[in-house]
Amino acid sequence: MDDITRDAGRRLAERFEADRAHLTAVAQRLLGSAAEADDALQEAWLRARQADLDAVQNLTGWLTTVVTRVCLNLLRARRNRREDFLDAHDGAHGTPALSAVAGDPAREALLADQVGVALLVVLDTLGPAERVAFVLHDMFAVPFEDIAPLIEKTPAATRQLASRARRRVQGRPAAPAADAVRRRRAVEAFLAATRGGDFTALVALLHPDVVLHADALVVPTPEPITVRGAEPVAQGAMAATARARLTGLALLDGEFGLVMAERGRPRLVLAFAFGADARITRIDVVAEPERLHATEIAVVDPARTGTGGGIEELDQ
Repeated sequence: MDDITRDAGRRLAERFEADRAHLTAVAQRLLGSAAEADDALQEAWLRARQADLDAVQNLTGWLTTVVTRVCLNLLRARRNRREDFLDAHDGAHGTPALSAVAGDPAREALLADQVGVALLVVLDTLGPAERVAFVLHDMFAVPFEDIAPLIEKTPAATRQLASRARRRVQGRPAAPAADAVRRRRAVEAFLAATRGGDFTALVALLHPDVVLHADALVVPTPEPITVRGAEPVAQGAMAATARARLTGLALLDGEFGLVMAERGRPRLVLAFAFGADARITRIDVVAEPERLHATEIAVVDPARTGTGGGIEELDQ
């Protein structure tokens, strides 16, 4: 190995380490999984080591392109396999394995908090090209002219893909403004109390005659489950603290609710009904793939989905 080759290899290694946080963030948002992002970075590094860097002037931009191409291939392969929303099943009942999450649960939970569970879920519904266009432009401010060659589109077509993805991401509550604020606060409080194991706070949020209905795939059980009364429902929520780490606020068919996801894929949703005093009167927990697929999931706060600014002003 001559001195020039060694110098190029050292420069590449130094730049890769300096950009690792950025490259990881790109891969995580494109793939929706911390574990899959690690695999993508490893593959990107192997490819980068074999490349001729003589003509590369902007190593950070070039490495971002390499990582994006690896992720795009993974997204296309995932789509070609026609993965269902629920891809892990219990052999005895054909029910989803709703254990914590593959890989490192703490890292997956951190990713869910950083990006937002609802956004990860909505991104999973986008086609590979849409996802790349939206994530790179709206989250990382990459110009459409630079994104277009990656997805083999013109800059104008790439802009259209990102705009279409943005419309799917953004949600608007169906309830009147005053009711929407109260309902959102109640759902957020329900999630916080579940995560924190605060039984008293949960009971206070629930109507005394609240009814919880969970389909057979939630637990799983042979039949759907119905639970009545504030304390029994709160006790059931206490058993779901681990799931709550991977759960976030979302709009479900225009109403405030919660979505739980693994690796960016929805596993179950919680839809709420409210009484006149904004206490929760009904909770429907849905894990059946057909019903999940039929539920329109959107991000509650689209202006906060980017990194370093809102997304609504970037449709240019």
